Amino acid sequence: MREQRLVFGEEPELYDRARPGYSDALVEDVLDFGGVEAAGCRALEVGAGTGKATVAFARNGVHVHALEPDPAMAAVARRNGEPFTGVEIEETSFEDWELEEQAFDLVFSAQAWHWVRPEVRCARAAAALVPGGTVALFWHRVRWQADDGVRADLDACYRLYAPELHAREPGFPGLARLSLEEEAHSELAGCAAFTDVAVHDHPWSQTFDAGAYVDRLRTQSDHRLLAPEELDRLLDAVTDVIAAHGGEVTVPHSTLLVLGRRAP
Repeated sequence: MREQRLVFGEEPELYDRARPGYSDALVEDVLDFGGVEAAGCRALEVGAGTGKATVAFARNGVHVHALEPDPAMAAVARRNGEPFTGVEIEETSFEDWELEEQAFDLVFSAQAWHWVRPEVRCARAAAALVPGGTVALFWHRVRWQADDGVRADLDACYRLYAPELHAREPGFPGLARLSLEEEAHSELAGCAAFTDVAVHDHPWSQTFDAGAYVDRLRTQSDHRLLAPEELDRLLDAVTDVIAAHGGEVTVPHSTLLVLGRRAP
């Protein structure tokens, strides 16, 4: 049985190529919230993947100890982090990591917090942070306008070719109504260990041709778990949708950032 949170490691190079990174503005927002200088900041990353967020913080001078449970993803993260001093990749899950108490100014997780067991994640994050330290949880979210024709055509495509996936409201290509960031905000706000919980919004957009769009879909765990023939039919139909819209689509995104401060 394939575990959904680990299927990304089946094609780590595709994931690294197709998934977007994170902006310096996002990193600055996190550091400003914490009131720390990048050069003096020691950060723990939960779920590093191939190091997209690791690199974003490291290139701004943050020392990052990154946890990644999948060996193939961790190998790519090590390669991507190699040019930066202060980057360490540990091949383990957050749940199994040997907790270092009050050792970090920042705990952050990019696109990964929802894969950590809910019953332990807040308590372990709080324990790892110094008093006043920051937890930063963020996700890239598609933000279609309600009347966008591309979204409507994709919705119809998924209803026809992958109805069970459509019913689960996939976050990419943006058919979801459920909000991971709202759930994370509620979780942190309900945890006595954190104060000053807030959500910040970093909008951006990305233009795809059909090949790049399909590559991005192939990195989505819910798509990867489809039967191969169902996935092929779906991706062929998605390619036709993009062709019908001129061969390129511009997808509006936001990076939704949930921040909290470790209580004294």
